[in-house]
Amino acid sequence: MSAASTCILYTQDADLARRVKAFLRVNAVVRQVTDPDRFEAVLQQNSPAVVVMDLRAKECRDLLERLEQDWSESLVIALGTARSDPLREAEQSGIYAAEDLQLDRHRFQTLLGRAFSHLQLMQENRDLREQAKYGVPSEATRRVEPLLERASAASLPLLRFPRVFRRLDNVEGLLANIVEGLADAAGVTRVGIFSRIRQGDRYRLRAGLRCLPETNELEYRERDPLVRWFELHGHLVSRANLAYVATQNQRPLLRRALDAFGAEVIVPLYARGEIIGWLFFGHRITGLPFEYGDLEGLMILAEHVSTVLENALLYEEVTLQKTLAETLLKSIPPGIVAIDEEGLVHWFNPPAESVLGLDKTEVLHRSVESVGPKLATLLRETLEAKVNLPPRQWIDPNTRRFLSVEARRLLDNHTPLGAVAVIHDLTAEENLRQKQDLVDRAAFWTDLAASMSHEIRNPLVAIKTFAQLLPERFDDPEFRKNFNQIVVQEIDRLDKIITQINAFAHPAELKMQPLDIRTPLKRGLELARSKFQVNGGVAVETELPPNLPKVFGDEGALAEAVAHLVANAAEAVTEQKKPKITLSAKPIGQAGHASAVLVTVQDNGRGIAPEMRAKVFSPFCTTKARCMGLGLPIVKRTVFDHNGRVDIDTSTSGTAVSIALPATANSD
Repeated sequence: MSAASTCILYTQDADLARRVKAFLRVNAVVRQVTDPDRFEAVLQQNSPAVVVMDLRAKECRDLLERLEQDWSESLVIALGTARSDPLREAEQSGIYAAEDLQLDRHRFQTLLGRAFSHLQLMQENRDLREQAKYGVPSEATRRVEPLLERASAASLPLLRFPRVFRRLDNVEGLLANIVEGLADAAGVTRVGIFSRIRQGDRYRLRAGLRCLPETNELEYRERDPLVRWFELHGHLVSRANLAYVATQNQRPLLRRALDAFGAEVIVPLYARGEIIGWLFFGHRITGLPFEYGDLEGLMILAEHVSTVLENALLYEEVTLQKTLAETLLKSIPPGIVAIDEEGLVHWFNPPAESVLGLDKTEVLHRSVESVGPKLATLLRETLEAKVNLPPRQWIDPNTRRFLSVEARRLLDNHTPLGAVAVIHDLTAEENLRQKQDLVDRAAFWTDLAASMSHEIRNPLVAIKTFAQLLPERFDDPEFRKNFNQIVVQEIDRLDKIITQINAFAHPAELKMQPLDIRTPLKRGLELARSKFQVNGGVAVETELPPNLPKVFGDEGALAEAVAHLVANAAEAVTEQKKPKITLSAKPIGQAGHASAVLVTVQDNGRGIAPEMRAKVFSPFCTTKARCMGLGLPIVKRTVFDHNGRVDIDTSTSGTAVSIALPATANSD
């Protein structure tokens, strides 16, 4: 496990910073510095480091000189304009590399890769020199020294720490109290808490006391080497014990973390078996190093902080979820009214206030009857119901709005919590529907008047003509005979027109009952032959199996609808050499359960013209010379009254009209 490579970029050019970060996003963490006064502080946190210097940046020359004098272990890569004097001077100063500002991605990545490898090799050489100079503590020394320290060291004054456990309703304030209490209890100059808010977030500084400004910019992912090291080892890190707790290749990672925080000790925080963050402590106020007893005390402090932080994060998560839920319920258009098991109102969102004309202060934490009798009755019934109740509609007495209300039980793992009503304001839709009804009604009467004037004028003309000729030709027996036949015929035609219009405008009241669908189908065939003069020469084949489920309907209305369909089919096949009409019925459903019966009347005519297909169900739409065009509209209305559906499939090879009627519940 190795530390993530860090590159310090000093520039005020935002575009250059963007390109460098894009080039190195996989290879390294780029820390941009724009203020020359903060440059050395950032370098202190990440030394030794690879430093990329923009030679155009202010005070760059002075910073290069300081780097050469005080930070010789860092590697400097200068970026400047090609063949410019600053770039040539930088090359001659002995820096690691000098490059053109117009960076080539591959070349730049290769250069930085070599620089990081060179920096790592220099670090390993320093570690080896330190071991050769001071020696490495033996295993016996590692076991004995902590025991001696434990016996002699004084523990931290932990009794002063509990005063930080204050109210939890302000998480940021709580964490600020914690770091103040930690600094007081541990007697240190600097304290900080890194944590994440929820799973998948990055670890960030949540609260700190006298922390370095750059610490606020640090972020760590879940799989960052430092986080993984804490997950694997689970103990604190201090500068004094690096030689004891870390292998040679792990020390740069931990030392760099200590430098980045400006810390002497880092203590991990655990909850629910995972790392939720860490504490870091700066120098002690006395300037003395941390001893064994001090470190043990810091671990005890960390355990307390872990508990408080876990609760704080849970509270923060709950608060966030609550805020999201409340915002959602306030923002959605439907009104929401929620009650508990006792019938007390616990939620009443702004749309509910609007549609019911009530203020939430009038209903919250009061009996559900305060929201109105109809809504209260529905919610009370929902509390007692074992199944979901169907939606209900009514006009609110206060606001005169047309409402659709759906109520549901509130359950948590089968534990009853209450009930909720979702209120939809359908006033606009209802007004639009009523306006559309007026438009449709006006169009109906306009079409009716036009059709009647056309249909009635022809018989009246014939009657008027014979009436005018009657005085002159009264003595002509042949005229009187024709007069009698034609006038009676035209009067019958007028009566038929009026009867059709009256039947369409005032349909008979339906008498619904369970039916064997074959009965109205056979009756419809006979009606088509007798009423609509479908002659016996048209072949009507029937496919009516005996196992059809029963439907709930009116026998007479269904028979008339079938008669209209058969009559239309007979009209469509009049010009065919081999006319054919098929009347069939079959059950439809799933998994062997019949949910409906599909009745189909099919012919082999020429089909319906494309310009007529969209309006075949409109009243008075017809291409026949002596027809009112009410057949298919009557069929559609009848099917609608039976909660069914009618579809038309037409082509040049024929037309099939299908009616789907729901089966009764006890059909099986």
